[in-house]
Amino acid sequence: MYRHLLVPLDGSALSIGLVTQAVEFARKLEARISFFTAREDVGGSGDGALLRTLAPEDFAEAAAGEANAILAKALVAARAVGLDCEALARTGARPYELILSVAVERGCDLIFMASHGHRGLRGLMLGSQTQKVLAHSSLPVLVASVESNVASDAATAAIDIIKDEHRAIAAVVNGLRRQAGRLKGEAAEAPDLDFVGALLHYLRSFPDVLHHPKEELHLFSRLAGRDGEIGGLIATLEQQHRDGNAQLTAIETLLAEVREDAAGGGELAAAIEHFADAQWQHISSEEKLVLPAARRLLGEEDWRMIESAFRQNGDCRVGSDQDLAFRQLFVRLMNDEAASHVL
Repeated sequence: MYRHLLVPLDGSALSIGLVTQAVEFARKLEARISFFTAREDVGGSGDGALLRTLAPEDFAEAAAGEANAILAKALVAARAVGLDCEALARTGARPYELILSVAVERGCDLIFMASHGHRGLRGLMLGSQTQKVLAHSSLPVLVASVESNVASDAATAAIDIIKDEHRAIAAVVNGLRRQAGRLKGEAAEAPDLDFVGALLHYLRSFPDVLHHPKEELHLFSRLAGRDGEIGGLIATLEQQHRDGNAQLTAIETLLAEVREDAAGGGELAAAIEHFADAQWQHISSEEKLVLPAARRLLGEEDWRMIESAFRQNGDCRVGSDQDLAFRQLFVRLMNDEAASHVL
């Protein structure tokens, strides 16, 4: 049976679902996963070449950022169920050749991928790339889903978006936990207090402003109205949103104090770890209890409203100043998350 999967990803909606499929498949086989994505060749454009010359550090961050974001979220999903996993990114003009090369390099025995068919969507896994992998691979290839054949129900689309946002939040929380270890002297690297501040800013900017309010308004309220017994759980989760906000405020206060006096680093680390544990428990409750109940109890019209609301978390910012700020912040966050895991 297969022991090591290569899972190519491109950050599209289809590949978000592919992560869920791959993790479940690998879990059943007790196999390990190598997630892979192709980096955009930023230096191939005129703007990229100029950026490389004027600001090489910014160039490197921009070149790796989106790829690392894709991989960091996939790693979170796999580690949540205890899978052995790694992440790899490569830059090149022919994605299918990169996929085949990495599969051999990492000793994979199955390529587990999806196909956009002939619809010409973005990036790594265009229909032609999948076909080329199938045509040239000496390894077995499992095409887990083809976009034109995937059921386009709103429930699946909405749940995929919610889980992808959970993975992003969890990756940021993991980044905070790593900094807590450095505050306690558990790693050779010194803590980066500016980076801790950036992590906290992200949690303020995304979960508190976009993700949690939409959960309460569009998902929790509908679900509580369909099943009175789940009302207690919903109330607990909403209280956890408020508790998390208060914990962030306390961490921000402690961070300001540690900037003045490093002696408070242990207290800050403890507060971060308490917050991180609470966030993992909260996300786990939503994914193991709330989402299955919602899929069972809510109708197609409910899910269309939920999907539309959550999809705006990405779409409403495209091209705006806020989009640029979030993207730059996300690049830095995910580059740090992936730095010790991306090969």
